[in-house]
Amino acid sequence: MGDLIELRGLVAMGRHGCLPFERENLQPFKVDLDVELDLHAAASADDLGLTVDYGAVAKVVEHVISSTNYSLLESLAEVVAEEVLQLGRIQSVTVSLHKLRPLVETPLVSAGVRITRRASLQ
Repeated sequence: MGDLIELRGLVAMGRHGCLPFERENLQPFKVDLDVELDLHAAASADDLGLTVDYGAVAKVVEHVISSTNYSLLESLAEVVAEEVLQLGRIQSVTVSLHKLRPLVETPLVSAGVRITRRASLQ
């Protein structure tokens, strides 16, 4: 694994789930990201233009969660990963996505998925 930009604890509101009431009511989702890219040039030059702006990454994630609707966390995480990879320079992204306070019979703090996707070599 190469260099990482880590984003932790991004919380965004969305309407995702298999049940109708999950799609009608806003729910909190927490996302942690590991964005892999070569940070050497940016670090040497102290230049934001040679890295990925983590503020831009956070906005992309928040937008996907708040503006889309998916039944499965797996689908939502996949789209988050695809959109983050579109920002360029990124070699891979690991998305850890949790639905906070899932509405199931057994008390849970969260339910989530973790996926890693690599940029395609084009």
